[in-house]
Amino acid sequence: MSATTRDAFLGGRLVIEQPRDGYRAATDPVFLAAACPARTGESVLELGCGVGTAALCLAARVPGLRLTGVERQAGYTALARSNAEAAGVEMEVVEADLSRLPAALRAQGFDHVLANPPFFAPGGGTAARDAGREAANREETPLTDWIATARARLKPKGWLTLIHLAERLPDCLSALEGFGAVAVLPLQPRAGRAAGRVVIRARKGARAPFRLLAPVTIHAGAAHGADVPDYTDLVEAVLRHGAALPFD
Repeated sequence: MSATTRDAFLGGRLVIEQPRDGYRAATDPVFLAAACPARTGESVLELGCGVGTAALCLAARVPGLRLTGVERQAGYTALARSNAEAAGVEMEVVEADLSRLPAALRAQGFDHVLANPPFFAPGGGTAARDAGREAANREETPLTDWIATARARLKPKGWLTLIHLAERLPDCLSALEGFGAVAVLPLQPRAGRAAGRVVIRARKGARAPFRLLAPVTIHAGAAHGADVPDYTDLVEAVLRHGAALPFD
């Protein structure tokens, strides 16, 4: 593992140590955590948890969760464990590929599964110089396997929450066999701009109809002005104060 930095999330309520040159958590895991409908006492599994940012952001909003993370890269696994300890959060972090989970984990069922799958499909584009960043960003395990693993680990009526590129929404929806109550929340950079990300929530075995929600606008104004954050009030509440995203 290369040199690391310590970065503040949720307005400084959470400090995350992460690689300086590898995959670095930014706003996506915070949005992912803000979309999860977990309640105190429930169990949460994060697939591909990296350094633990999403799960720990969720724990900051919802105390008393039973947290488990799965991460295949050893250096990120170690950082996730130390970040959880530093935050005072009990979280089991399992070093494993999600397509080859250990038997003890396959025997468990969870109320919630979180996932921020790699955005980029195999082939094409320019590979990242850092191997950790490339492994986190480039899809090796198919998206269908991510969602199938989530479905297998969820209890009946359990919730899957994931974030992905808007252009991959058709792939996500086609893989959600066995899920209902699917809701898609677009994240648009500014009013009038196309969404770049989508957050998806789906419930195992549910029959409620599909919902396409009004987009959440991340930045206020038509363009960046001074070099200071210009988040909308809702996004400021999510990123700085750990508020939930409006799915209901």
